[in-house]
Amino acid sequence: MERLGEVTAGKAAGANARVAILLSTYNGERFLPEQLASLTAQTHADWSLHWRDDGSFDRSVAMVRDFAATIGPARARAQPSIERAREHPSQGRLGATGSFLFLLRAARSDDAAFYAFADQDDVWLADKLARAVAALAPIPAGTPALYCARQILVDETLGRIGLSPAVAHKPGFPSALIQNIAAGCTIVLNRAAAEIVLSGMPPASAYHDWWCYLVVAAAGGEVVHDPEPAILYRQHASNVVGARATLIARGIAALFRGPRRYMDLIRDNIAALTQQPHLLSAGHARILSDIARARNGSLWQRLSVLRDPGLRRQTPVETLWFRYAFMFF
Repeated sequence: MERLGEVTAGKAAGANARVAILLSTYNGERFLPEQLASLTAQTHADWSLHWRDDGSFDRSVAMVRDFAATIGPARARAQPSIERAREHPSQGRLGATGSFLFLLRAARSDDAAFYAFADQDDVWLADKLARAVAALAPIPAGTPALYCARQILVDETLGRIGLSPAVAHKPGFPSALIQNIAAGCTIVLNRAAAEIVLSGMPPASAYHDWWCYLVVAAAGGEVVHDPEPAILYRQHASNVVGARATLIARGIAALFRGPRRYMDLIRDNIAALTQQPHLLSAGHARILSDIARARNGSLWQRLSVLRDPGLRRQTPVETLWFRYAFMFF
């Protein structure tokens, strides 16, 4: 089951539920202080930090270690049973996707109910975790669930640019195959979602946020999109993906990427799910099989499968772009 949920702030349901924050760093010293400060400002105080560095040659490691040393003793006094910060070193560069999934696996030893991805260069609004926990806590523990939210787009100096696009249509499957609406910097997973994500193997081309959204949706889990912004999403030259505030800007970016690269990502995701049927609910397995057959079939078969109302992006123009790419690339 998927839903487009409206989340309200206030006293969170399950306010004592632990959140494991997963922070991956790479040459982030310019922006880390503001992000780390926003973690300590969270109104939901029951969190722990799991972090690793992906080969920085600036002061990122020293900065996070200093931060961990500062918050550790304070947390120990308040909640002695909790280790506030834990470093998870590993050999070699893993890239953003590999690093975040490594941290998700490493953090399983923490007695956390939820797992939140954290980029090094953003700033979280104070109620980010509280709102995520309020959204996820009522969902049965055995149901995979993912929370995500809109973002306030800002420049390098935190000057406001605009808002990330609104989500007009219900997130879920099969739309998750063709568009990611879950920005990784806002994602919070419950434990059931973390377990099913870790039970699979993403394709080499995967982005961690899109893969998490896709797997939770494919499994028939809950996808809750918060229409209110949860973070300041900093846009700069080193963004791995970044965001565009307008349809025109997104269209220009899509033209530069080209339909072939876009369809390569979709083919990789279809293949990965097809080879791992345990990731799909029975109904979604049938839908995926129809889409996979159409992709390898005639133009008529492709046109036929596009009648599925779930195979649409968030705007009509983006949907037309997808249909063109699906038919001819």
